[in-house]
Amino acid sequence: MLDLLITGARLADGTGAPLRPADVGARDGRVVLLPPSTPSQGYGPALDTGSQGYTPGAGSRPDPRARVVLDGAGMVVAPGFIDVHTHSDAASLFGPEFAELAAAPVRMGVTTEICGNCGSSLFPALPERLEELSRSSRTSFGGRVPIFRDFAGFAEAHAGAPRANHLASLVGHGTLRAGVVGYEDRAASPHELDVMCGLLGDALAAGAAGLSTGLIYTPGTYGGTDEVVALASVAARHGRPYVTHLRDEMARVEEALEEAAEIARRSGAALHVSHHKTAGRHAWGRTERTLARLAELRAGGMDVTCDVYPYTAGSTSLSAMLPPWANDGGTPALLERLRDQAQRDRMRHAIAEGVPGWENTVGNGGWDLISVASAVGHRELEGRTIASLGGDPVDAAAELLLAEGGQVTIISHSMREDDVRRVLAAEFTMIGSDGVPKPGRPHPRIAGTFPRVLGHYAREEGLLSLEAAVHKMTGMAAARFGLAGRGVLRDGAHADLVMFDPAVIADAATYADPLLPPRGLAAVVVAGELAVSGGVPTGATPGGIVTP
Repeated sequence: MLDLLITGARLADGTGAPLRPADVGARDGRVVLLPPSTPSQGYGPALDTGSQGYTPGAGSRPDPRARVVLDGAGMVVAPGFIDVHTHSDAASLFGPEFAELAAAPVRMGVTTEICGNCGSSLFPALPERLEELSRSSRTSFGGRVPIFRDFAGFAEAHAGAPRANHLASLVGHGTLRAGVVGYEDRAASPHELDVMCGLLGDALAAGAAGLSTGLIYTPGTYGGTDEVVALASVAARHGRPYVTHLRDEMARVEEALEEAAEIARRSGAALHVSHHKTAGRHAWGRTERTLARLAELRAGGMDVTCDVYPYTAGSTSLSAMLPPWANDGGTPALLERLRDQAQRDRMRHAIAEGVPGWENTVGNGGWDLISVASAVGHRELEGRTIASLGGDPVDAAAELLLAEGGQVTIISHSMREDDVRRVLAAEFTMIGSDGVPKPGRPHPRIAGTFPRVLGHYAREEGLLSLEAAVHKMTGMAAARFGLAGRGVLRDGAHADLVMFDPAVIADAATYADPLLPPRGLAAVVVAGELAVSGGVPTGATPGGIVTP
């Protein structure tokens, strides 16, 4: 007998092939495909799939083939969505105040999250550096969490923290650098680089999914091209990709893309460009050139892909709005500089005039486009722009960082809709939310990314077909990160499934209310267990760490 059966639905199998009728079952955590038991009902809405209205099995006839039967009439069943870019490394390790944040991805159909992005992961580090990194972890992850010596420690910690969906992790270059070199603005010595390569190789051998960089963030930004080539070469030897937040996504985005291509070419690693964008007024429209360049690299034989989130605003740390030298030495050194008026004046000048090689977000947009997303000690400021806080905005930002111990997350409205659409439509683009699970008013992408692509861009705008959208969320993502048995619905595949109404599916999350669940998502199945029913988590925790 099957553990679960969905009858009467259409199948989007994750390959991009046309929808077809099928019954989809699960037994012992694996997919069993069956001939359709009832004629397909097409795209018409058949059930109330609002956030509370759908009860799995409602309207289904008893079926002796399965213990749990879900009526899929009018529905599409797809592989569980794979979010290729998240910062959910620690969300399930925190207390109840993070429960809603940790649940947001699976509520929008994400059954596997890939974390460790933008150069920041929870491992690895030398033992003598662990405490220092743990003290700084609050800024990246929203709360203090241990940094682990190796991948095994990371996996063990998550084994003791039940979760609804699966998690894979990249190795963050910034964490690796801080874990060996520290937070100083200097080149790694040959010995230090050897140690970094050794730790990276051990993590990849143990199950990490690749190497990531965040080359606008300290201390990753202190690493030069040659350093990254050496590390990416280790990833290449393990058959894992080099995943990069480019050194600049604004005025110098094309130059930064060329650096990434050079790293891939010299190292032999597959290249994946994170949350590809051309942000700030000096870069608007440049996706016409960057996408053409990526296509040219692919035509020349380079294995290169990218991901995108379907919004014109990004989100990051407030400290990233300051010049790189301000963060030299880590968070304690930053806070000390912010207490010094002369140092603040230097920062003000750097933002106004620019610094060679620095992605100057404020200089490319303005403090009026940057709003506070998370400031746990000053919740009354969340949702307000830095410019609206009063006085000089650099002073306002400095005082807020000091009051919050450096832990402030912001939302930056810096992109243009035509650029977002262009990247979404590219054949080599997959979907990543870049979700940052911190309390307050996080970016709505944490709860709305995948339904927004399916509802707004596929159904309403016709930018891409439903089948192509699902492929970007599933089969393409699994192939890029080596997640065998995931992303494509076939017999024997892992039973991670999403059932949604294609006529209704849509995001509901907003900047004012960012955790609202989507509409039209009927059920999410993880490892053969029903994890979400009608938009509501069931309490099941079948997820765990997955590896290539």
